[in-house]
Order: sequence, then C-alpha cells, then structure tokens
Amino acid sequence: MNRDIESEMSDAVQYYWETLSGQAEAQRESENTTRGRRAEVLGGGQMDGFAGLVEDLLADIGIPRESIHHDYQATLPGWFRHEKEWDTAVVHDNKLLAAIEYKSQASSFGNNLNNRAEEAIGSNTDLFQAYEEGLFEPSPQPWVGYLFMMADVEESRDPVNLRETNFQADEAFQNASYIDRMETLLLRMVRQRLITHGAFLLSNEEEGLEGGFWQPNEELKFQDFARSLRAHVEGSVELNPEE
Repeated sequence: MNRDIESEMSDAVQYYWETLSGQAEAQRESENTTRGRRAEVLGGGQMDGFAGLVEDLLADIGIPRESIHHDYQATLPGWFRHEKEWDTAVVHDNKLLAAIEYKSQASSFGNNLNNRAEEAIGSNTDLFQAYEEGLFEPSPQPWVGYLFMMADVEESRDPVNLRETNFQADEAFQNASYIDRMETLLLRMVRQRLITHGAFLLSNEEEGLEGGFWQPNEELKFQDFARSLRAHVEGSVELNPEE
C-alpha cells in the first residue's frame, strides 16, 4: 500500500496537540479521522497517533497486527532489571523484531529532559544486554527505535545555563538549547548503537493543531526511521504483505 507519510505524520502531530489541549475526544466524536481511529484502538495516549502509524506501516508489509504489541502487552525482559514496558514491541514467529519508544516534551524541559535521557540510555542498554545474553532466542538482533517530539517554543530554543562546578561540560552542550540537547542525545545514541534509528520532530500548539511540524536534522527524519524499520522486519522473517 502506498501511503502519504507526510500527511499521516501530520495526523499524528495534530492528535498529539488535540490530546494535550483536551480536544481529542470532541474530534473523535465529530469526525472519523485517521488519527482518532488509531488512537482509539490504542487507548488515546498523546503519542498514540505515531504508534498507530508505525503499526499500519508494519501491517502493510505483512506483519499481523496481533504481532504488534503496545504498552502493557509490549513488556519485555531486561538483564539489569526484570522487565520493561515498551511503547511498541514487534514479536512475530516467537522472534523479537523491534522495540520502539515514542516520547514528547511540551513544557518543564529541565529535569524532565534529563529524566528522558537517563531512561533512554538505561532502557536501550538493558535491552541489548538482554539480547546478547540470549533472553530473546531465537530472535535476530532487534531493531530499536526512539522517536521524540518537542514543542518548539521560546523556552526550548533559548540557550541553557550549565552547572560546571567541578568539570567543564562537553563542547556540544555549550550554549545549547533543550532542542540542541535532545538532538545531540538522539544522534549519539544512534552512533553509539544504543538505538538503531531515531526520529526528532518539532512542533508548536498553534501550528500543530493544524498538523504542522518540522524535522531539524536530516539524520533523524521519520521517513528514514520508518524505512529502516520496515527493511529490518522484511529481512528478518517471511511475510505476506497486505493488498
């Protein structure tokens, strides 16, 4: 199936802002939108438009929807801890093919962004260690993805002061904004192989409620994220694509 990915990303962005502003329920009742149908199936979380889009993209290439798990049903064992609930886990033919997180930040960027970084680094390290120790046998090495959407507002764009009480911070964080910090985190997780691919989207409420978004880094575009995921899955198991 040929999809207009850009348009469907806009739907997911719009649903995010509708949910955040309390308009999502009214949208679902007033019109049969793609974003509403997807999020209703998944439970109505802010980032469920993206989870639904990923599910549809995988179903298009032949992954049964019952093999695409979300939230509680996407719980996977760890190595340093007993388990983690992922946002999406693809388990087909008793093989773990992919694990994905969809996160966002629209306010309170300071400590919350640090928490996101600690969570992502720890969870991805734990998953790959569990794979190396054989917990997912007979799975191939799983594809691990991290999608982050941040509000493009004055607070997220302004340079952030650093607390360099003992040592100087890395040069990448000097005069960096919260947007810069998240972009750096995603790129470094990709390059250090803590994730297979990352996606980074910016939006604001005014334009986001109309589906507006932008992607500041060519290496972190959702279209490449989706292409990489589908290629990995197609190369890992035999599939019967949907017509």
